[in-house]
Amino acid sequence: MENKIKALLLENSLSVFGVKIDEKLIQFQKTRKDVNGDMTLVVFPFVKVLKSSPAIVGEDIGRFLKEKLEEVESYNIVSGFLNITLTNKYWQNILLEMSKDEMFGCSSELSGQMYMVEYSSPNTNKPLHLGHMRNIFLGYSVSEILKANGHEVVKTQIINDRGIHICKSMVAWEQFASKDANGNRETPDSTGMKGDHFVGKYYIEFDQQVTKQGFELATSWKESNYAESIISEEAKEKLPGLFTAYSNAEDDKKKTSIYRKIAAFAVPFAQLTQDAKEMLVKWEANEPEAYSLWETMNNWVYKGFDKTYERMEVDFDKIYYESKTYLTGRDLVKDGLEKGVFYKKEDGSVWVDLTDEGLDEKLVLRADGTAVYMTQDIGTAIQRFKDFPNLNGVIYTVGNEQDYHFQVLFLILKKLGYDWAKNCYHLSYGMVDLPDGKMKSREGRVVDADDLMEEVVQMAKDSTQERGHIEGMSEIERENLYETIGMGGLKYYLLKVDPQKRMKFNPDESIELNGNTGPFIQYAYARINSLMTKVELVNPETEMAIDQAEKDLIKQLNEFPLVIKEAGTNFSPALIANYTFELVKNYNSFYQAFSVMKEENIALKNARILISQNTGKVIHTAMRLLGIHVPNRM
Repeated sequence: MENKIKALLLENSLSVFGVKIDEKLIQFQKTRKDVNGDMTLVVFPFVKVLKSSPAIVGEDIGRFLKEKLEEVESYNIVSGFLNITLTNKYWQNILLEMSKDEMFGCSSELSGQMYMVEYSSPNTNKPLHLGHMRNIFLGYSVSEILKANGHEVVKTQIINDRGIHICKSMVAWEQFASKDANGNRETPDSTGMKGDHFVGKYYIEFDQQVTKQGFELATSWKESNYAESIISEEAKEKLPGLFTAYSNAEDDKKKTSIYRKIAAFAVPFAQLTQDAKEMLVKWEANEPEAYSLWETMNNWVYKGFDKTYERMEVDFDKIYYESKTYLTGRDLVKDGLEKGVFYKKEDGSVWVDLTDEGLDEKLVLRADGTAVYMTQDIGTAIQRFKDFPNLNGVIYTVGNEQDYHFQVLFLILKKLGYDWAKNCYHLSYGMVDLPDGKMKSREGRVVDADDLMEEVVQMAKDSTQERGHIEGMSEIERENLYETIGMGGLKYYLLKVDPQKRMKFNPDESIELNGNTGPFIQYAYARINSLMTKVELVNPETEMAIDQAEKDLIKQLNEFPLVIKEAGTNFSPALIANYTFELVKNYNSFYQAFSVMKEENIALKNARILISQNTGKVIHTAMRLLGIHVPNRM
């Protein structure tokens, strides 16, 4: 209708206004709840051009539209806004058209644009955790929303399979792994652990052992009166006070905190730290023993990741590995050095100067020639556009702690002469906190993804069994239902919050049947599905009537395509989640106030059946775009 009104005004602008008008003048906005109307035209842009008052301009446009469009029932002007009320017949036709479109809300035409969405992108030194889950569900959902807008999408991840953090797990396994009678070190198979959990155990082990070594080193410095030249001035200044505080601390938590602060000054000089650095140099030099160990441990992790992704029901079209792309990045840094994009410091390290752009200097290659994250990200970006030359843009789903990193990355790519850098977008999202603070992988203080999924599904099982209503279901059907409710609740909870906002996760709230939750929406779908098995339409094309309550729901359903479009433009599944919650709330109120099954007026009953059907269809599509299943029975 907006397009129809726009075309009509442009075509008849001379007869209506006496002048030709620009299309930009015609602007619509959502109608305020406190005024009558179904759509609102902003009058103010016309006032200056037409040199008339908002009231007169609004009246002229309103009168013209009512004369020319049979769909316009009435209009009113309030404070420079023309509020247009459309006929019930118009809304009936909208409902009928909506009912015929199985993919209502999704674009039926391809846009001709291709986007790559990067998400997950884990390190191979630890299992996936709650923070990864927000990333994964967000990236997967954005991919599905972009598809619904008619775009071609390549879902990808870059696996951080190299670097000092990987070497820490490798060193810890070599030095601390238990051995059997034949001298063989333990493995995921011998322990029965998932590979990613197994390797993550040794990452934590490294941190604990290197902290212990650091504390012992700091203690030896103390005993020598901090005379060692290797100690920094800050260490000489702070260590005496920290040791005193450590001796006086009575609380174990405080003592542990001070212990780690003391150790931190000496950790860079600990033997384990040197061992990890040496392992990295050996790996980059492709020494057979180091490379073989790296390959073995990474394969353990990949098998673990695959099991986790399978339960999450997410997938990828293309996987990149930093162990490959960093080489491309390293070569590009050398080329950039020759072209003057980068410069070398006296110690041999290579940097880029971004001070003219309001940033600072950034390291792109260490003095020993090893790559940093920036090096490999440069290589990855360039490789992607080589692999997919038709890409219109790359969306990086990465936490907001890396905002600065991506500012720098995009600037470097631009300096290297890649025009497509302007089409790279950082989908920055807020971190997920535990109730007692931030997650720290190296301390083992995280919410493990596998454990969390198991927990919410078990909670869904317990609450469903307590409520009942599952009689007649087979055991397989029940288990599928528990999985649907638990995983749906988890995904919805993480996606309903605006991506840019930091959030706390509460598993108990995620599976509640009331409030803005996945199960609340799933239950509404199940109830509509049950209703549809008990009612039947009778000639809806000719026998249909609506009142205000029905019209309000049709209007809300009709907004769904715009919500999908907006969610795609803003890369925000939260817009779809919260729209669906509001739709379900309004439908539930409607369902309680007006009978569907018992309505005797066939015309009204038909409308209510179609509204129920389409509400179910929109719920199903919306939840699918969030990566969530809806049950037929609950």
